[in-house]
Amino acid sequence: METSQKEKAAIEKAGADLFDFAVDREDVKALMAYLPQEADINRVTVEYELQILKIISVGWSISYYLENVSYKNQLVRLYWNAVYEFSQSISATTGLMTGHDIDYFQILKERLDMYLNALNKKPDTHDPVVVIGPEFARICGNINDVFTVMTGSRMFTATIGAVKEYLKPKT
Repeated sequence: METSQKEKAAIEKAGADLFDFAVDREDVKALMAYLPQEADINRVTVEYELQILKIISVGWSISYYLENVSYKNQLVRLYWNAVYEFSQSISATTGLMTGHDIDYFQILKERLDMYLNALNKKPDTHDPVVVIGPEFARICGNINDVFTVMTGSRMFTATIGAVKEYLKPKT
């Protein structure tokens, strides 16, 4: 019984840690600082979409790296429940500030579907980053802007790498 309590506590901590990492904005700020001024893109859109990409990349990484691990579903549920609660707060705050109702969690689900659809269209791709970067740029409004492609690619690569490293001792 004690082991299961320790396991439960470890899984709950992992869910909280991964959520905290997903909503931390330091790497978003760093990537925005490196985005050249000559990038042919709306910088506000890129910053907004980077945070979305990070949140969904963490969730995707949990499922991917823990594919055959017994506690995967529990950790995935904890993570997405935290994201849902966070989304409700964002939605309410944005609604009060703008006077328009938004559903941030629905936006996250739609973006996840967009990225998954892009990956499914290229099933022979061995490295998802070659799909995610261009899809990120397309979502931001200019699939041809190499700086935006690279920015999305960097966010995805850094995020999945960090999640993989974090989960490594737990697998």
